[in-house]
Amino acid sequence: METASNNITLNLNSDEKVTLKGIIEPIEDMSPNFHEEWDALANLRVHEPEKEFSTSVFHAFLPNNPVAIGECWQVEETGVLELLRQLNPEPNLDMHIDIGDSSGLWATLLAYNDQQAHVVFRIHAEFALTDGWFTPSHFAGDLIIDQTKEDVVYFRLHVPEGKWFDVNWKKYKDDSDFVYSTAAGVCPQIELYGGKQDLLKDIEYNTFITQEKAEHILLQQFYKSNQIEWIPFGEAYETAQAEQKPIHVLSIDGPLDDEAC
Repeated sequence: METASNNITLNLNSDEKVTLKGIIEPIEDMSPNFHEEWDALANLRVHEPEKEFSTSVFHAFLPNNPVAIGECWQVEETGVLELLRQLNPEPNLDMHIDIGDSSGLWATLLAYNDQQAHVVFRIHAEFALTDGWFTPSHFAGDLIIDQTKEDVVYFRLHVPEGKWFDVNWKKYKDDSDFVYSTAAGVCPQIELYGGKQDLLKDIEYNTFITQEKAEHILLQQFYKSNQIEWIPFGEAYETAQAEQKPIHVLSIDGPLDDEAC
């Protein structure tokens, strides 16, 4: 339903079940090679390859009030945890390493038309393994709903391709000091998906923002560094010369915009 202020109300109220398929591909490469030494990591596989959910579970991704394109809201934790348990029985949303901006679940309205609405989201979550933690960079996803039938058209939750993961492993169990050994690698395919995927190619939206803009909007909910309007160094150098201002340079070993090193 669309209101006079161009905000729309999103709702799910169907008795239909949604079947999701889950995938966790084996880790092929990382440094150091914990995926060969640590049994819990070597055997990391999807907990339930296929599972049926009620439509009500996906209500966690919808706002409580009418929203406009690009407006953000927090995702409800209970529904997300239920979905993540299909991947691994021990998901955690309260990140075990958090300096203040790591934890969170946010969504925004990407697009809509008279029948469908497309929500995108970003979730920071990790899995507790025996003697340690597996922390992907982040989870991203899409929820497309039919506003007329109030049911799920399509759902996907995944770690974006090529993104890194961190692991913290209590490798030396006899050590009196509780110290984790750390390592990183590139994430294999980690994904939940389901719904009427064949309908997606026929959907055309008349009100939307770009995927890139939506991702940036979500990033800003997590990291203050993404609230800064960064400019290329060449442009900054020219501006500094013209305005006779100094340039402050930082060298950073690692990303500022995800949970992996």
